[in-house]
Amino acid sequence: MKGFLLIGLSAVCFGLMPVFAVHAYGAGLNVPTLLFLRFAIASGLFLPYAWWYSARRQRLRISRADLVRLVLLGGVLYAAQSTLYFSAVRHISPALAALLLYLYPALVAVGAALLGRDRLTPMVAVSVLVTLGGVTLSLGHLGGRLGITGIAEALGAAVVYTVYILYGDRLSGGGLPPVVVTGFVSFFAALSFLVVGVSGGSLSFGFRPLGWVPVLCVALVSTVVAILCFFSGLALIGPTKSSLGSMLEPVVSIVASALLLGGELTGWQLVGAAMVLTGAATGVLFRRSAATPSGRPAAASPMRPEPFDPADSSGPAEPLETRRRQP
Repeated sequence: MKGFLLIGLSAVCFGLMPVFAVHAYGAGLNVPTLLFLRFAIASGLFLPYAWWYSARRQRLRISRADLVRLVLLGGVLYAAQSTLYFSAVRHISPALAALLLYLYPALVAVGAALLGRDRLTPMVAVSVLVTLGGVTLSLGHLGGRLGITGIAEALGAAVVYTVYILYGDRLSGGGLPPVVVTGFVSFFAALSFLVVGVSGGSLSFGFRPLGWVPVLCVALVSTVVAILCFFSGLALIGPTKSSLGSMLEPVVSIVASALLLGGELTGWQLVGAAMVLTGAATGVLFRRSAATPSGRPAAASPMRPEPFDPADSSGPAEPLETRRRQP
């Protein structure tokens, strides 16, 4: 029971993130500044914890190749995905942005099959179609703001997150604990926003003091607490159940958007969201059974916590959201 509660709390924290972002924008923050502060604060907490975590278990060894991959994962792919997703929230409702992002499990399943890392079984194919149908239904009937720019940004975030997950699979055999990967990914993402922001003049700290409230909520609640709760719950109930429990996240985004931002919940919206979650859950269950002979999943995601088996010293086990897979 404790494991499910921790996974549920993690999903709630992640699901509230786009709502916090909307309030941050209202206080005068722009996307680059919000994301720089998010990752800078998170990495300042994650890296010391990662060092302590690794010191308790074994000496941490990061190869040059792993370091390059971490730079690409955090400084390029995750930074790009976060920029697209947080920008989408400025143009469309957080509920719609969350649903569109949740295309990533279906995209990861298709991408893994095309790359020969996994089998696209009939049931997984059905899950992909159901997910796409649910998103299509939501696009046609979801209340709130609709804009081509925001929809394109949210879809782009799902695509980049898919690339991030599939590329992150290269780290799954390196023996790096997920919390260590998370720490370095957040650090390189912060560094990326700092370099780009300073060189392009996009960083601006002249926002209202009240803006620090949503900033800290994004960094602490929707990043640090969310990820640590996921890791803790994962250790108790395993990756498959954790993946399924994490599907509460888009539901939280939809409900929180309606309650806190004045959006409306329509019957079609609920049907579309249910289809997305059903498709994702089906994909998780049937991709689990179609894992590679060694038991290693086809794709892993280092930042939004990826499930791993604490008893497996070889590295992370089945990914969070494709579950997880996926982002």
